[in-house]
Amino acid sequence: MLKSNEIKKIDADFWDQKYQNQETGWDIGTISEPLKCYIDQLEDKNIRILIPGCGNAYEAKYLIEKGFKNITVIDISETLVLKLKHTFQNIEQINMIHGDFFEHIASYDLVIEQTFFCAIPPSFREQYVSKMHELLSKNGKLVGLLFDKKFESGPPFGGNQKDYQTLFSNNFNFKTFEKCYNSILPRKNSELFIILEKK
Repeated sequence: MLKSNEIKKIDADFWDQKYQNQETGWDIGTISEPLKCYIDQLEDKNIRILIPGCGNAYEAKYLIEKGFKNITVIDISETLVLKLKHTFQNIEQINMIHGDFFEHIASYDLVIEQTFFCAIPPSFREQYVSKMHELLSKNGKLVGLLFDKKFESGPPFGGNQKDYQTLFSNNFNFKTFEKCYNSILPRKNSELFIILEKK
């Protein structure tokens, strides 16, 4: 049986190889329209925002363009984070962390979920919910997209609305939990848009 640190090493190596080989089929090349629309209606530019499993950090780029001042991105791939440090060099509004989300310690008003939940094995989902609850400040929100479909293997790992609601119900109030109406065409009718507020 693998020890936890061995699992993390395998995970980090897996994602490093994905970025080194440019095997990033999940990457749509820009911020998704649902998250763009959500960010556009936020008024407080000083809120503390976390983007876990940030990938190429299109959401962070958009947040900076919109004037947000306190953005943190974290990813387990060292290859990716080194690239991001070059991309976002000399931009004070963003803090880039190479590390394990589940070991991260901080406090945020908003966490943006974009293909991170679906990238981790389903056995980690309860831990994901607990960690999100821990990282969010009072009335903090978890906002983003979840796949509403099954995959033969993963990542990505899918699921359905009923299972997700059971998973999150003890820790979050559901402000929005519905079929996404403005997904990109390849993901039409297969995404849920969520706004979950910490209990």
